[in-house]
Amino acid sequence: VIGGGNIFRGVAGGSVGMDRATADYMGMLATVMNALALADAMDKQGLIARVMSAIAIEQVVEPYVRPKALQYLEEGKVVVFAAGTGNPFFTTDTAAALRGAEIGAEIVLKATKVDGVYTADPKKDPTATRYTRVSFDEAIARNLQVLDATAFALCRDQKLPIKVFSIFKDGALKRVVMGEDEGTLVHV
Repeated sequence: VIGGGNIFRGVAGGSVGMDRATADYMGMLATVMNALALADAMDKQGLIARVMSAIAIEQVVEPYVRPKALQYLEEGKVVVFAAGTGNPFFTTDTAAALRGAEIGAEIVLKATKVDGVYTADPKKDPTATRYTRVSFDEAIARNLQVLDATAFALCRDQKLPIKVFSIFKDGALKRVVMGEDEGTLVHV
């Protein structure tokens, strides 16, 4: 599941007087653009990627259909999920949790601006330390902001672990995929 915040954030549009649902739909369209770019980059690296969208743009990408997504995965293809859940007021974090649960994913990888989950905001608290592992229960008890509440609850209820890491750190994604120590693992 890919976000679109580098192009447009629905929440930001809503905060400046734009209708929130309209702003969220614009954000969904931004995710489709990013998904096309990611799939193209993967194709150029020899992977076979398919973009599936939660909103209909059939001339550009396929609609999300769970059995078709599972078929692509069985065939060894990469499925890039776009347009979030297809509904306003839901984040791409929630879409990642939902799609992860639907396809039976082993883990949700949360590639973000920070390199993990911290005891406090490291920008405000110089004594903040990064967790290498933290349970869902501890994250709730300490009010750690891992994902939005809906996404977090879905992952917890489905016993779907989350790996939080920085997308801006060179080689981080590869290290995460290879099972190396990177970021924070949120687990049951």
